[in-house]
Formats: sequence, structure tokens, C-alpha cells
Amino acid sequence: MQEEIIEALRLRKEGQWLLSNQRFLKMLETFPDDANLLYQSAWSYDLLGEERKAVPLYEKAIQKGLKEGLEGAYIGLGSTLRTLGEYEKSKAILEEGINQFPHNGALVTFLAMTLYNLEEHELAMNHLLRLLANTSRDESVSAYQKAIHFYREQLNKTWE
Repeated sequence: MQEEIIEALRLRKEGQWLLSNQRFLKMLETFPDDANLLYQSAWSYDLLGEERKAVPLYEKAIQKGLKEGLEGAYIGLGSTLRTLGEYEKSKAILEEGINQFPHNGALVTFLAMTLYNLEEHELAMNHLLRLLANTSRDESVSAYQKAIHFYREQLNKTWE
């Protein structure tokens, strides 16, 4: 099966998404509880713009104990739920992912987008400012890291 997975991944990398998806789904028929195949199949559906088909596969992959690729599964599921307008579910999944992988900036970024959709603008901005302050290589930003952290908690406060 490993050779078949490698071939399906090669097809995906070459942009042959439909063929790659078909290969993953064929393997999934034989191994329906394989967490990695579930994850790869979900990802394939996402690439094809078939988000509704991706969601249950992402969920099952996580439920079945996906190890390698778990961060990606949280990102994929959370961002897919957001694109489907399922904002509360997206928020819960992305927060769960952040709890397990607190240094993953992509999870934080997709959570901020979801919070924006939920009209939790201040919290979304807070997350993005923290991420920017902590990860920016731009010297003009990193020079103000301490100030950015201070003000991100007080976005609506003014001083007289």
C-alpha cells in the first residue's frame, strides 16, 4: 500500500488532483479506518473544491488517531468548516488544534479568520497581532514587539 500512497501523492504534487483523489478513495475502500488515508482523501477533496465531502473524512481521521499530519488535519477541517459557513464548529476545531499545537501559526491565522466571521473582531485582531509580534522577521515590527503585545490586549483603550 505504501507504493500506492507515494504514487497518489506524486499525482497530487503534479496537479493531477482528480486522479490522486481517485487513487486515495480506491485504497480507502480496502482500508476504511486508516487514519492517514482518511486524511489524504479529505485533503484531496479539498483540492477539488468538494469541501462537504472532505469534512467527514477529516473528522474520522482525527477520531481514528491520526498522528503524522494531525496538524494539517486540524487546519484542513477548521478552514473547510469556515468556508462552509460553519463558524462555531470551525472555531472549536481550530481551538482544539491550537491547544495541541500552540506554535502553529496557520491554526492561529485560520482561527482569526473564523473569529472575524463570527464578528469577534477584537479577539481576531489580538491573535493576529500576537502572531505577528512573535514571528515577524521584519526588524521594524520586531523592534516594537513589546508594545504590540501590550496594545493587542487594549485595542479599544485610549489614553488622555
